[in-house]
Amino acid sequence: MVTAFRKIGQSLYRIWFYVLVALPIVLFFPFLLAFTMSDKTYPHFFWIARNLWATPILYGMCCPPKVLGKQKMVDGKSYMLVANHTSMLDIMLMLYVSKNPFVFVGKKELVKIPLFGFFYKRVCIMVDREDTKSRTGVYRRAQRRLNQGLSICIFPEGGVPDEDIVLDEFKDGAFKMAIAHNIPVVPMTFYDNKKRFPFTFFSGGPGVIRAMVHEFFETGLLAEEDKSTLREEVREVILMALTNDLKDRPQQDFWSV
Repeated sequence: MVTAFRKIGQSLYRIWFYVLVALPIVLFFPFLLAFTMSDKTYPHFFWIARNLWATPILYGMCCPPKVLGKQKMVDGKSYMLVANHTSMLDIMLMLYVSKNPFVFVGKKELVKIPLFGFFYKRVCIMVDREDTKSRTGVYRRAQRRLNQGLSICIFPEGGVPDEDIVLDEFKDGAFKMAIAHNIPVVPMTFYDNKKRFPFTFFSGGPGVIRAMVHEFFETGLLAEEDKSTLREEVREVILMALTNDLKDRPQQDFWSV
């Protein structure tokens, strides 16, 4: 009986998530559409996505975010944002963490999601990881966005790993791009999203979700052949954070938003 009630509750929790995802898109559809008509108005689109979509979803799911870090991003500067990927909440949490407008690089399959997919294909850089031409085109589109003063976000695991994997191997793309465009890499660890809203249907539940913004990796002195070293160094930082309790870290060293 307890299991049945739990499954009903978890099912309703899932349904509520998709209601929260869709509702702001419907309410602000004219504004969202208008702000995707031109690259110049993308920062306005980002503001709505961050403040009127992602943030209400996180709080509406009773998953209040707690963001800690040792280094802040500078307004108007471009970065390569990377994090572990375990949940659909990762998208909302990344938007919440970064006040600097950025563009996601993600798989083309997300276009199929109703409403969300309509805007996803208009504002994100889509990649077909099985298509070499598509992967090459990402660099060209990313360069255009960086020239506009935006940042880029990539989940370097290249997909969502099995839930028993703490952190999958990283792909080269984010690090090769960061070196090529001479922008800092900003590693982030999302601690709780897998627990709060995993991809397994009958699972998850409310609670605080923590994000750690680690010290940035500068790329100004690196060459393309350094991408593998950079990749593994960034991965090691995130992996260590995932395997250590956040409470063991000295809180006075962190800023909080």
